[in-house]
Amino acid sequence: MTSSAPRIAFLHTGAVNIAPFGALATEFLPDATIVNYLDDRIVADLGDEERASSVPARVEDLVRAAAAGGADAVMFTCSSISELAAPAAAAAGVPVLRVDEAMADAAVRAGRRIRVLATLPTTCRPTLGLLRERAALAGVDPEFSSEVIEGAFAAVASGDRATHDRLVAAAIERGAAETDVVVLAQASMATAADAVSVDVPVLTSPRLGVERLAASLLSD
Repeated sequence: MTSSAPRIAFLHTGAVNIAPFGALATEFLPDATIVNYLDDRIVADLGDEERASSVPARVEDLVRAAAAGGADAVMFTCSSISELAAPAAAAAGVPVLRVDEAMADAAVRAGRRIRVLATLPTTCRPTLGLLRERAALAGVDPEFSSEVIEGAFAAVASGDRATHDRLVAAAIERGAAETDVVVLAQASMATAADAVSVDVPVLTSPRLGVERLAASLLSD
């Protein structure tokens, strides 16, 4: 168990995630000191052929900054950069957790047919990759399908949360009719899950991710 109050760094690619993760940290790690790092151009630059190659080094620099600031652990709150967690952790010498790993583990346990919903294509690929990784570790072979929800990211980026949640909720209902579990690939999509009632699990990453973060710190 951690002997003193931990210092946790959240690495965000959108300012919209700072408040929700702060609230979850207060719930699960009330004594922790929280530091937020933000690069709000990462998602856009991942889709830019000229700038995409700069993202791994930028992420690594942010993790190094967190380590230099005394962070006991870093959590990536964006699924688009989850695959950079392991190399960044190795370079900076600090544990780096992926917000969506706990969600992926829950998904592969929940059913064979898994629908992944995303509002950005740059998030869909790494989320499917993570699900396949965690399925292999669990010894299961799910069937995956995915949908990138048109217009939802543009809505939330402009501050129109209601339209974003309406579009995502409709996609959840479509997915629930055809699959055993629905996975929302981005932390920013979590609010939409509250707007629907369907007969299959709808999994979101923030709560599951921070809960696992807290458990990992308490077990040290």
